[in-house]
Amino acid sequence: MNPKDRINKATSHKQPDKLPVDFGGTLVTGINVSTVYKLRQGLGLDSPGTPVKVIEPYQMLGEIANDLKEAMGVDTEALLGENNFFGFKNENWINWQLDDGTPVLVPELFNTQKNDDGSIYMYAQGNRSYPPVAKMPKDGFYFDLEKRQYPIDENNLNVEENTEEFSLLGKKDLQYIKDEADKLYKKERAIIASLVQSGFGDIALVPGPTLKDPKGIRDISEWYMSTVSRKDYVKAIFSKQLEIAIENYRRIYETAGDKIDVVFISGTDFGAQNDPFISIDLYRDLYKPYHTKINSWIHHNTNWKTFMHSCGAIYDLIPEFISAGFDILNPVQISAKDMDPVKLKSKYGKDITFWGGGIDLFRVFPLGEHRYIRLL
Repeated sequence: MNPKDRINKATSHKQPDKLPVDFGGTLVTGINVSTVYKLRQGLGLDSPGTPVKVIEPYQMLGEIANDLKEAMGVDTEALLGENNFFGFKNENWINWQLDDGTPVLVPELFNTQKNDDGSIYMYAQGNRSYPPVAKMPKDGFYFDLEKRQYPIDENNLNVEENTEEFSLLGKKDLQYIKDEADKLYKKERAIIASLVQSGFGDIALVPGPTLKDPKGIRDISEWYMSTVSRKDYVKAIFSKQLEIAIENYRRIYETAGDKIDVVFISGTDFGAQNDPFISIDLYRDLYKPYHTKINSWIHHNTNWKTFMHSCGAIYDLIPEFISAGFDILNPVQISAKDMDPVKLKSKYGKDITFWGGGIDLFRVFPLGEHRYIRLL
């Protein structure tokens, strides 16, 4: 059984020959570049000092190259667009170094400015003529988004401003997707496409990180308040985003067809550590109609599986995600309240694929606190 078949068996609730493995198949299942560097050194894949490419600069994710995938038994390939999280292309690589000394390669427009406190500013589209979009603290490993919010005029809110970054894929974009899909398909791993901004209210995208000068409601706190106080405005944003997303998925299917196995739909988080941070009623009213429509279109028109990411204690929302049509749930944060993997698998395993949940991502992975490891 090849990796592509293995993933498709698992996501269809059939028994694969062994447990599928994903590292780097999506932007929420990647590995920080400093860890990738250490992993490659530990496996003897590189000589000391050999830099690793940063393929996603926001989280500073390292490239999981083919030799590392082979060594780790990875079953997935990531199909991404030309532009990264900060709106510039991953091309014309140059040398750079993290504060911990890790040597890396970054795209040419990875245009940073170091501050007196040792922190580093990042600029959307590499353009320093506008305020910085993000900042990496001194000795940090990834960027935090900066607040870029103009005063809000309640009487003149404009949906066009809050949907500036949502656009239809053109011929050049689609040719790039076709070429990448054709190339990845030959590797016989499952292809996961993260190409369309269809994560309604994804808080990583609300501030407009690809935009030099975003307008509309872009402050994170203001956005969350708007989901209650400006609900009609948020729904209008989601409606336009949905229309564009479905058309883009249609164009992608015409371009790449069933070479793609899984599509990343939503990275919108709905859980805190002990409870969901929205009510079931609010999810049903504000998010579920759009999730349902986009999943329904994909399931009626393609053979793709749909992937959603939400951290935290979301046990009470899982039936809603299932009825909205999601096939896959990630990361399955088993340290959060009620997110016991045995309980989840027993109750919902026949209805949704849990992409994760094998280890405590909150304590064991970042802190190495082995006393938290669950025996399944």
